[in-house]
Amino acid sequence: MHPSPVTRHPSSAKRLLSGVQPTGNLHLGNYLGAIRNWAALQQQFECFLFLADLHAITVAQDPAKLRAHVRETAAAYIACGIDPKRCAIFPQSAVSEHCELAWILSCHTPLGWLNRMTQFKEKAGKHREEASLGLYGYPVLMAADILVYRATHVPVGEDQKQHLELARDIAGAFNRHYGQDYFPLPEPVIMGAATRVMSLRDGTKKMSKSDESDYSRINLTDDADTIAKKIKKATSDSFATMGETIESRPEASNLLTIYGALNNLSREQALAECGGENFSAFKQKLTDAAVAHLAPISAKMRELLASPDYIDDILRGGIEKARGAAGQTMQGVRERVGFLEFSAG
Repeated sequence: MHPSPVTRHPSSAKRLLSGVQPTGNLHLGNYLGAIRNWAALQQQFECFLFLADLHAITVAQDPAKLRAHVRETAAAYIACGIDPKRCAIFPQSAVSEHCELAWILSCHTPLGWLNRMTQFKEKAGKHREEASLGLYGYPVLMAADILVYRATHVPVGEDQKQHLELARDIAGAFNRHYGQDYFPLPEPVIMGAATRVMSLRDGTKKMSKSDESDYSRINLTDDADTIAKKIKKATSDSFATMGETIESRPEASNLLTIYGALNNLSREQALAECGGENFSAFKQKLTDAAVAHLAPISAKMRELLASPDYIDDILRGGIEKARGAAGQTMQGVRERVGFLEFSAG
């Protein structure tokens, strides 16, 4: 199998940038909250969709597993409907301009801005003094990810809005310093009710690939039997029906949100359809919807992962396009900063 070349859009097109950390166990939350939305947006935007392996190493990674997870995440993108002929799919680490721009932008980022980032405080916790510079500077690299492609739009969930606001602030600081609106200020794209899918075991916690319990999430690689077992064991409560005072019941509310998202129903429509049912009947309907939706994705992922050379060819095409766009941006950045340029040879 050999993929067709990536379609090259006109440079004036609106650009969308997003990515997922390739750390394994991509799950229903990643799909409903992010990847499915990218598939819907790829007709409207020139899309750069990367595998965020530079961000991943802020936590210790096994090198062999990281490489495997990059391919697995690329396979998930494609299986979920991302067209590699339209979108650049590539590992972040293969485009060195991300790191180069991150350093330059860090020289325009006051420490006070980074000190306000709540995710660093949450992840570092009580061990702030032991946290790495990479974790602390993560939001500057995220800004570079966006600005190196001069992206105009970025899909974000609630937990990333602060980082996008910082990226806009950094872009503005650079533009003001050099007296030119070189970087566009990226706009957020907020997608749907399922942008924050919660754990199947605790409706107050976000569904996470790092959760110790595999029963807290539905993985994109799960087969039908596993999906059914996880939904059956999902935490429920003693209320007689799904819809009874649902807003004060986080687990029931989360399951209803998932059901609505899988069936393209608003929350009101999902509640009208399922509000009078007990947990047992509702969970069967949710299982049927999840299996019907995810089984083709899981099958496609297995097919793709059986052809790693095909995946690598897609990544090479994405890298070529990404390097071209990032290189153009960095040529302008270097000129404005005052770096000497030397041609090869």
